[in-house]
Amino acid sequence: MVSLCWGQPFGGQESREYREVGRRFDGLMWSKSLGSHAHGEFSMAVVQANNLLEDQSQLESGQLSFTDSGPFGTFVGICDGHGGSEASWFIRDNLFCNIKIISHAELVSKHQEVSANVIKKAFLATEEGFLSMVKKNWHNKPHIASAGSCCLVGVISNGTLIVGNAGDSRAILGRAVKNSKRITPLQLSEEHNVNFESVREEVRSLHPHDQQIVMLKHKVWRVKGLIQVSRSIGDAYLKRTEFNREPLPCKFRLPEPFLKPILSSEPSVSVHRLQPEDHFLIFASDGLWEHLSNQGAIDIVKNYPRKGIARRLIEAALKEAAKKREIRYSDMKRIESGVRRHFHDNISVAVLFLDPQLASTKSSLQRPVSIKGEGWASAPYC
Repeated sequence: MVSLCWGQPFGGQESREYREVGRRFDGLMWSKSLGSHAHGEFSMAVVQANNLLEDQSQLESGQLSFTDSGPFGTFVGICDGHGGSEASWFIRDNLFCNIKIISHAELVSKHQEVSANVIKKAFLATEEGFLSMVKKNWHNKPHIASAGSCCLVGVISNGTLIVGNAGDSRAILGRAVKNSKRITPLQLSEEHNVNFESVREEVRSLHPHDQQIVMLKHKVWRVKGLIQVSRSIGDAYLKRTEFNREPLPCKFRLPEPFLKPILSSEPSVSVHRLQPEDHFLIFASDGLWEHLSNQGAIDIVKNYPRKGIARRLIEAALKEAAKKREIRYSDMKRIESGVRRHFHDNISVAVLFLDPQLASTKSSLQRPVSIKGEGWASAPYC
């Protein structure tokens, strides 16, 4: 593995801009303009709004298990953290490895590809690992119990796309309409935000004896008045009653113990056989979709060059955010992190273009790639 240091990617007070090996930093934004993965090309970008960047994103392309005879493909992950960055960092450093470990076990059992079951098991293993870390650090770092993260992943292998999601990040597919130049969006992920009535009803059905399981607070629906998502990795204080006590800060502690986890870490998983008319994928945290519609995002990717397209999506969202607050985009760009959160959330975006000739084959010439939130390497990280 060859590793290159990216320095301090997001936290500096001075506005800065530089480029190296196709990467670009510009103030609070980082982007990878264009790169290659096993099934085509990709573009990634991140922008910071909070004092602390809680988002993490990654792309891994190469072997998806610990053997050369195992599945070969591309993994993409978007981690939208909250309550701290510990959960999103933990997921970024462990979820893909768990997929490789479980995929290897499945291979031993004669299953030759990554399956929906592998994704679910990997989420569970990552959740258990993080909760174990919370317990280990309970007395000296109790705040980690209130850290959590939405988690959206996609795996492309053998011409099949598997999408797993816990939280309110979103993945959409740009699909061409037959006999037309139009490209329409197909949403691939199920979202778990209690501001959707269907999600509120799901949560209520799981907790029928708790009349305050979802509460309207400051015109926003929240689970127990605390958090908008019903599924996440982390948020130990809402999953194990042993963490619902001191020394956790009182603002996170519930007045009564609970008998079963309030939040779930189980992802919703969908499986799609890729077709020639499937042109590209957009994976992004909720901050992007707060300002752009599915069709709006699809139109941007369709109508502009591939190079820098993830950055262009974020810039389009930021311009909408500025417009809503009736300020100029150029003025908003000068606002520092922390204060910037009043205008928009942290945003992570990955756009994957699909080459039909590569989508269903294993390319022995494809160079393994690994890109993460603070660095990149020439081989998959584990």
